[in-house]
Amino acid sequence: MILIFSVMLLYTLACNSTDAKMSEELSDAIKGDLRFEQVEEMAEKLVEDGLTAGDSYGEVWIRDLNSFIELSVAVNGMERSAEALLTFFRFQGVDGNIPDGYIPIETGYGGYKYIFSDLAPEYKAHKNTVETDQESSLIQAIYKYINATGDRGFLQESINGKTVKEGMADALRYLIEHRMNEQYGLLWGATTVDWGDVQPEHHWGVELDSLSHPAIDVYDNAMFVIAIKNYISLIGDESEKSYWNSIAHDITNNVRQHLWDDIKQKYIPHIYLEKGSPFPDEFDENNIYYHGGTFMAIEAGFLDVDEVAASYKRMQQNVAEAGAPTIGLTVYPAYPNGYFLNPGMYEYGYQNGGDWTWFGGRMVQQLIQYGMYEEAYESVAPMLDLVINHNGFYEWWTLDGEPEGSGSFRGAAGVLWKSIQMFKERLN
Repeated sequence: MILIFSVMLLYTLACNSTDAKMSEELSDAIKGDLRFEQVEEMAEKLVEDGLTAGDSYGEVWIRDLNSFIELSVAVNGMERSAEALLTFFRFQGVDGNIPDGYIPIETGYGGYKYIFSDLAPEYKAHKNTVETDQESSLIQAIYKYINATGDRGFLQESINGKTVKEGMADALRYLIEHRMNEQYGLLWGATTVDWGDVQPEHHWGVELDSLSHPAIDVYDNAMFVIAIKNYISLIGDESEKSYWNSIAHDITNNVRQHLWDDIKQKYIPHIYLEKGSPFPDEFDENNIYYHGGTFMAIEAGFLDVDEVAASYKRMQQNVAEAGAPTIGLTVYPAYPNGYFLNPGMYEYGYQNGGDWTWFGGRMVQQLIQYGMYEEAYESVAPMLDLVINHNGFYEWWTLDGEPEGSGSFRGAAGVLWKSIQMFKERLN
């Protein structure tokens, strides 16, 4: 087992934890559970082999790297991990936007509109413009990197005459200037399923255009608030902290006012803007429960402890009704067949109700943060079983627990690895 694990990260986890104590019985059960060490070792070995999302992806994606950067630090060290983060700034737009991913210039998929930079001539980058989480993901990843390493000097690294800290501020301002809806005071993106990057109007569906239906959802806004809080914790300027604290406060309140359904005790899927919904009028979208967006809302601090417990109970009910393997079930129920032109977005396929450890593992982490250790162990156990039984980390799972999508999916490895570290930190 790789023993390189940052004392700084352990300290951070301890500071952010609740006062709840794990029961001696559960502590003993985890200590004796050989699955933890087995999956931990598998995750470490996988991320030593590279930083791309998985064997179906040639890119280093920021939304994926954000979920395994601490694991990368543990097995690859500071320099390699920092370089991966810095490369995103080499492709940062003049307006502050951050791309999704970068790939060696001689490879790649022909459908993307690639971005080129003299600062990184060996790579090309691309941006799925239906999303609104790239900038937030990069800032979160930097926060995790610095907490795992103590390398605050990273903020002063210079890219094209601008420090990383300045680039982070520009990325946040990009979202305010280009993706903030003034009526609701919330970020917008294209209509996608929960945290996904596929819109219904196209057979691929990753780029905003005249057919897109702009909408607001909880995921983008939760990711932004998390990023703001992370950024504030890294800077010293009090006036800048005050400004961004005010933005985070307003978004938190606006999410509660406009996206939280107090009667159903859940987030509504979308607020549709000028073009309305892309779905049939008779379709009641608010029957759908968004697991991933709710996971991130919990991390952003949008829900109180009672609401977190109630959300967990509801998610487990969804899992039971769907017959899904784990709490990583994307949404329940799924959008009906035919609502998305992308053929992979069938009912309970891919982002439309597939089971994603990549997100389910984040709920495990939040349950640990809230001191809900029994629930966290209950949730992580079937994820560990899937990995071990299929001898690998896969992008997503069918309702029958069969692997789909990319193999060697490092995002899944990262969230399980971090969950294991968090369990260990709280053992008696």
